[in-house]
Amino acid sequence: MDADVTDSAGTPADPDRPAGDTPQGGSQEEPKAKDSPEGPEAEPDASRSKTSDAASPDADSDGDGGGGKDGGETGTGPGTGPGTASGEDVSREGDGDDNGNGNGNGNNDGKRNGVQTWADQPKAAIAAAARHRRRWLRWTALTASFLVLVAAGVGWWMYQKLDGNITTDTGTAAELKAYEKERPTPVVMDAQNILLIGSDSRAGDNREYGRDDGGSQRSDTTILLHLAADRKSATAVSLPRDLMVEIPGCRTSDGEKSRERFAQFNSAFELGGTACTIRTVERLTGIRVDHHMVVDFNGFKDMVDAVDGVAICLKQPISDKDARLDLPAGRQTLNGEKALGYVRARKTLGDGSDTERMERQQKFLGALVNKMQSNGVLLNPTRLYPVLDAATKSLTTDPGLDSLRDLYDLVRSMRDVPTDQVQFLTVPRQPYRQDPNRDELVEPDAGKLFKQLREDKPVAVVPADELKDGKPDEAGSESPTPTPTYSGSSAADDLCEQ
Repeated sequence: MDADVTDSAGTPADPDRPAGDTPQGGSQEEPKAKDSPEGPEAEPDASRSKTSDAASPDADSDGDGGGGKDGGETGTGPGTGPGTASGEDVSREGDGDDNGNGNGNGNNDGKRNGVQTWADQPKAAIAAAARHRRRWLRWTALTASFLVLVAAGVGWWMYQKLDGNITTDTGTAAELKAYEKERPTPVVMDAQNILLIGSDSRAGDNREYGRDDGGSQRSDTTILLHLAADRKSATAVSLPRDLMVEIPGCRTSDGEKSRERFAQFNSAFELGGTACTIRTVERLTGIRVDHHMVVDFNGFKDMVDAVDGVAICLKQPISDKDARLDLPAGRQTLNGEKALGYVRARKTLGDGSDTERMERQQKFLGALVNKMQSNGVLLNPTRLYPVLDAATKSLTTDPGLDSLRDLYDLVRSMRDVPTDQVQFLTVPRQPYRQDPNRDELVEPDAGKLFKQLREDKPVAVVPADELKDGKPDEAGSESPTPTPTYSGSSAADDLCEQ
């Protein structure tokens, strides 16, 4: 007779399901033996026993074999049943005994018909994901390390290149040290005064802009830049090249010492170079010059090109052969070459005076500063590099500013200065009484301006037409300490709204 077998890992077969059609993962139930001694009454117990044994958490891979026939025969045959270790199917063989009990040994290989069970599929997926993640992390770490090394190498190369561009002026420092006793004493800590000198030497690459007088230098533009101690304002004061001043005795290029003289301001640079110019400025203003920078024509051009040009507006067209300038009226963006011609032109613009040219230079420099700040150049190393490269190539400075680190610290200290507090003005001046082609200071206005800067106190600037009688005024005169106001402009001004 056939033995009755149920799937110990599942529920009994559905009586409504056709014979042979079992659920996936279940065993097919076979008909009971008609001559079983137990009879139909024993069926529930047998079913419960097998199901209970199979479902027991203590069950292992030793299953029960098929019982002997008629309960009295000793039968030998394969015992078939599911092992319950980890809920997996097993195969085993067992021997029946006289009592119809068989012992089978199952081989638990975790598979059924060579396919992973539902329990092992997530484990395999997790293990594969972990291996993939470890490989990804290793490659990511290697790639990041490589990029860091490359960036460090490029950064070091860029730093060395910019640092090497700067020319250090040790001669001026040595010359000034010899006259230390006569130099002004700094009044306010942390405030800085930097003398910016625009050289119009015709030597070398600058020969194309005029006759070369043996490589002689001229200070075409001189600006005293005062940085407030709190770095909330910056004031740039232009000193006219034709201003008549006292020039101290200076050491000349041939090693001789010149005599003191009352002469045109820019002759100090031609006579004794930067050191003589600094000593002249200090004697004129009483302000200690902390640093100096000399920039030639090419440096200015390259800086304008580095910020993709500067926009201006012209009320009328310009045609100046000497300045190599030919521009239509209206709004336009000047590249470096045209910008240089624009700030140098004099005879064909306005009244042809040097004073009006200085005002044009101030407004253009303000527009350049505004372009750099509004475009985020000072905060973006990628865009700042071309500007620094252009500036350093044509820059000569004292040992205190001769490294990229020093220049970066200076630029960083100024990046938060509001554009309306970056102010440009010309020292109060008027035609010289003995020669209308020269200038002289207007007193006491000039002295008051120098005192404000020396003591790191604020000054204000407004357009010339807003001043009373064309002379400096004091804003808020009701205040016991009014802020002196001068004719000038700021970096926030739009050149097309002038």
